[in-house]
Amino acid sequence: MDLPQALSFSSYARRMVAARPEYHATWEAAPEKMLDWGAAVTQPLAAALASGDADGFAAALRRVRQHVMLHTMARDLTGIADLDEVCGNMGRLATDALVAAVTLHQAQLAETRGLPRSESSGEIQPFIIVGMGKLGGDELNVSSDIDLVFLYPEDGMTDGSRPLSNHEFFVRLGQRVIAALDDVTADGFVFRVDMRLRPYGDSAPLAVSFDALEHYLTAQGRMWERYAWLKAHPLTGDAYHDELQQLIVPFVYRKYLDFDAYEGLRDVREQIRTQGKTRGYAHNIKLGSGGIRDIEFIAQALQIVRGGRLPALQRRGTRAALRVLGERDLLTNAIVDELLAAYDFLRRVEHRLQYRDDLATQTLPEDEASRTALAHSMNFSSLATFQKTLDAHRQCVTHHFETLLGYDGFSSTLAAPTPPVSSAAGVSWDTPETPALLRQTLTAHRFTDPQNVADRILRMRESKRYAALPERSRQRFDTLTQQLIDIAPITVSMAATPKAANTIDADTLFLRLFTLLETVSRRSAYLALLSEHPQTLPTLARLLAASSWAADYLNRHPILLDELLAPQTLLAEPDWLVWRDELTQLLDAHTGDTERQMDELRHFQHAQTFRLLAQDLAGQLTVERLADHLTALADLILEMTLVHCWRTLMPQEAPPPRFAIIGYGKLGSKEMSYGSDLDLVFLYEVGDDGDEAVARYTRLAQRMNTWLTSTTAAGNLYTTDLRLRPDGSSGLLVSRWDAFVHYQREKAWTFEHQALTRARFLAGDNELGAAFMRERASLLQQPRDIDVLRRDIITMRERMLEENAHSSALFDVKRDRGGMVDIEFIVQFLVLAHAHRFPTLTRNTGNVALLTAATTLELITVAEADAAIQAYRLYRRQQHAAQLQGADGAAIGPSPIADEISSVRALWDKLLTPEHS
Repeated sequence: MDLPQALSFSSYARRMVAARPEYHATWEAAPEKMLDWGAAVTQPLAAALASGDADGFAAALRRVRQHVMLHTMARDLTGIADLDEVCGNMGRLATDALVAAVTLHQAQLAETRGLPRSESSGEIQPFIIVGMGKLGGDELNVSSDIDLVFLYPEDGMTDGSRPLSNHEFFVRLGQRVIAALDDVTADGFVFRVDMRLRPYGDSAPLAVSFDALEHYLTAQGRMWERYAWLKAHPLTGDAYHDELQQLIVPFVYRKYLDFDAYEGLRDVREQIRTQGKTRGYAHNIKLGSGGIRDIEFIAQALQIVRGGRLPALQRRGTRAALRVLGERDLLTNAIVDELLAAYDFLRRVEHRLQYRDDLATQTLPEDEASRTALAHSMNFSSLATFQKTLDAHRQCVTHHFETLLGYDGFSSTLAAPTPPVSSAAGVSWDTPETPALLRQTLTAHRFTDPQNVADRILRMRESKRYAALPERSRQRFDTLTQQLIDIAPITVSMAATPKAANTIDADTLFLRLFTLLETVSRRSAYLALLSEHPQTLPTLARLLAASSWAADYLNRHPILLDELLAPQTLLAEPDWLVWRDELTQLLDAHTGDTERQMDELRHFQHAQTFRLLAQDLAGQLTVERLADHLTALADLILEMTLVHCWRTLMPQEAPPPRFAIIGYGKLGSKEMSYGSDLDLVFLYEVGDDGDEAVARYTRLAQRMNTWLTSTTAAGNLYTTDLRLRPDGSSGLLVSRWDAFVHYQREKAWTFEHQALTRARFLAGDNELGAAFMRERASLLQQPRDIDVLRRDIITMRERMLEENAHSSALFDVKRDRGGMVDIEFIVQFLVLAHAHRFPTLTRNTGNVALLTAATTLELITVAEADAAIQAYRLYRRQQHAAQLQGADGAAIGPSPIADEISSVRALWDKLLTPEHS
């Protein structure tokens, strides 16, 4: 559409150009460049303010609005301006107009009334205008109402000759500001002002204090108001924005996943649908089915449920929120793209409806001529093509609204869930016949010991814990119990999990599930999650059937139940760059709040561990691949812990620490398993600050250890072992680099150099880390007396055998002769004995790779290496399987693995027993 066609389309533009010839130049020049804000807005408003004349100021405001409107319209209708430019112009105009109006009218009121001051501190109190709705979300329409809330921090009195209470002062100021924008004069209006979103609505005072707002939100705030305050954006009173956010954010976003919100969200959704039917919104592109509000509701519903746990979701704008939902896999990228495309299309149609006569309308015209003109303004050649495209977008939005929010039963459903009909549903819980009926039902479901299971259920229902539950929670608990009675035997019979234990029966699985149900019963949000998403129960049952350790882990961290709602994320191979960005955002969002950052570290680590566990039990990961991921997770946690602990100790402008974290043991060799300790050594380099560096880096290491090992409300993170530092437990917590080198070269025991074969730089100063890796290689390449080396390694191995002696006939795959420790010691011997001739042995590539390298160097035969590698992999699988069932270690009958034991002992004897060497 060209400029003459655009002018023909808009009656409002034609009136403005006809009434004010200077606007013709504005119209003609608009497509050439974006609006010169200073000339069009800032300077005219400044001049009007300088005059001090309220009437002149009001007239100037309206002329500024007309200029902005015409310029924006011309660029939009000719296809030059995008949605960001259009909404940006209108939102900026509203903000500047409000700020200017407050400046003028507060000064005039203060001439006799003085300035409002705090009753307690005497500080001047600002007038805080909060933009709500589309203004708050930076999505303002071209002819939109602006939703506002007026606030002030504290009560008190003004300091003028005719004082007023702060409340009365701000009410009068608010009235004047509204009139400055909303009154219709000979020059029109600026913005229609809607104050109905303030606490208690139309019947309430026009302005309220922070205390009054907090009380209202806490005691009276309703679900729909959480939607309203989600977009709240303070436009004035910059110094108090953080304090205000501390009131708003906990109201809108709960600290944990807010599945209790589902019922309230369902009510809001039904109100949307009911209004659409009763008020004839079929042709309303905002309020009708598949309209703008449906898109907003999709984004906001997911924000409210998850925004407390994911600060990245706390976005005021609909499009920004949708993009984050896609990035976090809460919506597929395809859905996000479709919703964004529909939103852009519908908003552009909305603007053209409003350009026509400067009316706040979203209803399509009824007559064909007007609709055809609308189609042409959208650059469609025909009304039919436009209508087809519009219908396609609305149908797409309707589909996603109904599937995602409750009509087709998807995982994020807000519909009242319809759980599968339970054959245990006939159990009546509160009659004298209940115990007998329950036993009969369990027997029919082929439970092995119906009496034991029934007693467990009835004990819970007769307990004080159950009696203390709210009625709704008791109902959910009973329904879930019935569903678990059905699910347990079905899951066992299907043997659906590749790694499920063959011996588990329905009784054991049910009791694992029921224990978890008891654990979460006091948190209504978890009961709501399982009740609202019954499709998660079979997945949960398969996980718990496969692993008692998984059951224990979920009992310790029930918040992880949320992970079951997104199977595409739960079973997706980790993307460590994405995880790094996610953790960075989580921690940065709580800068200055150490407790919350420690909790976020734990939530993150637990969630990623649970995802890896699910992939492990689904048969997607080998033991080696799982170890790689668990190690990468620990590396990331350590890196972030170092960064944020340093920030708590030093000013923001301080340089990064000359500090390095060194990993030993399973962490160093990238062979971590669930629950592995972190074997750590801390190194530092002294600069010009000498003794101060020692104290500073000691505090840093202490704080890091506290962050890593403390039990918080979110649970545990890791157990650390710091005994491999120079001089062990009696040594300094942090080691100066030159002292560490001296110790390793002059004082270290052989077992410490054995440990060094599995050490690597993890995080911190890269130069210091590189120096460590060079020194490590140099130390490992030192020529050694082979006989002394053998003696030292044998002595250490015999000491370990004494400490772990047992009388069991079972074989401990880790500690017994011929087990994993023997293989690890064999590899360490090969490295320390021969790295001076073969430096490639110093590479920390793992036991399997080093055994293979030893064959290339002709230190052992291929057959010997293959046998040891086969045994090592088998032992790791056995140990891993035992851990999944909650065992501390793997002990099995030696007969099935006699060949592996024999081959390992034979290689040990060849290399380390003197008479064989």
